[in-house]
Amino acid sequence: MQATQPRFKAGGRAFAHIAQYHPELTAFRRDLHAHPELGFEEIYTSARVREALRAAGVDEVHDAIGRTGVVGVIHGQGRSSGRMIGLRADMDALPMTEHNEFAWRSCKSGLMHGCGHDGHTAMLVGAARYLAATRNFDGTAVLIFQPGEEGMGGARVMIEDGLFDRFPVDAVYAMHNWPAMQPGTVGINSGAMMAAADRITIEVSGRGGHGAHAYQTVDVVLVAAHIITAVQGIVSRNVRPLDSAVVSLCAVQAGDLGAFSVLPGTAILVGTVRAFDPAVQDMVERRIKELCNAIALGFGATATVRYERIYPATINTESEARFAGDVAATLLGEDNVDRDLEPSMGAEDFSFMLQARPGAYMRLGQGMGPGNSALHNSRYDFNDEVLPLGAALHASLVEQALPLAAVE
Repeated sequence: MQATQPRFKAGGRAFAHIAQYHPELTAFRRDLHAHPELGFEEIYTSARVREALRAAGVDEVHDAIGRTGVVGVIHGQGRSSGRMIGLRADMDALPMTEHNEFAWRSCKSGLMHGCGHDGHTAMLVGAARYLAATRNFDGTAVLIFQPGEEGMGGARVMIEDGLFDRFPVDAVYAMHNWPAMQPGTVGINSGAMMAAADRITIEVSGRGGHGAHAYQTVDVVLVAAHIITAVQGIVSRNVRPLDSAVVSLCAVQAGDLGAFSVLPGTAILVGTVRAFDPAVQDMVERRIKELCNAIALGFGATATVRYERIYPATINTESEARFAGDVAATLLGEDNVDRDLEPSMGAEDFSFMLQARPGAYMRLGQGMGPGNSALHNSRYDFNDEVLPLGAALHASLVEQALPLAAVE
């Protein structure tokens, strides 16, 4: 297979070495793309990763960590430092239908690698192959292939299953492809990279009845409409302008579309809250509950609010973020590293790993691709052009964090 030649320039021994097996990484990535699996169902993907790690000659391969997670361990030429660096890639796909027409499109109806986790996995496999072949570091590299990132908290599950007890890394790093950034660029900052993601479920209970005799009912559709309108005032009137938050009610279920004259007795609203500061999360949760209860009471109904904290905010530690930026600059030059990248209101369960260990989360530019598609789009595809760069960035984090002692 002929891989696309990169349109960007990258330096360093790791990139030059990994670029030699770019076609093999591309084939591996496309095979994963064609066989997507949901979180904690990554049976095929995990098997392919284990096979690739063993073929690369890593020292240890551990599976079934966090159910379908895989960890590879590579020891450097020296181990006197006693230090251990973790690198993480997510493996799961999305429950969506792919509308691409290329040969490696999904072979599974309703499943798709629409976020590039196939590419993340392939990049970490590429780093494993290089690190196992060269071992140009003093310490241990721990390669973490994580299941269930898409809303299932696979990082938390791996940690609860003893990930960092068994592999006590000193720092952990991850990266995500970013279509809004051009290939050959990296973005990072020394604080919040991604927001916390909370789920809201609001159940409104009233009294159903005939639409022609609405005065005999307690209309939950009307109550739901007032709640939808009212919660939009929380951010504009309760969150400081210097802080950030998003409140979105994204789905409403009430009644039967075939029963045009029946007022239902219950309505359910589902949505999300995004914020960076736990204090803002607390305030938003409190205000949602207060508003829902007060509005429902005003109409003679009741409202029950279930507020779930799904993912915390993804917060880089300062020294590790600075170090990761420095490593990226050695590969691409300082002009191609954005060290003050604007945070995203999206969420990422690497946040759980950053709560447990110092580390940093980066964005790897990949461009919008031939389909001009963003993440979670049915025509999205990972840009194979950046596979050697992502793999080299992973490997360089290890080599520069765990340098071999100079020979005198």
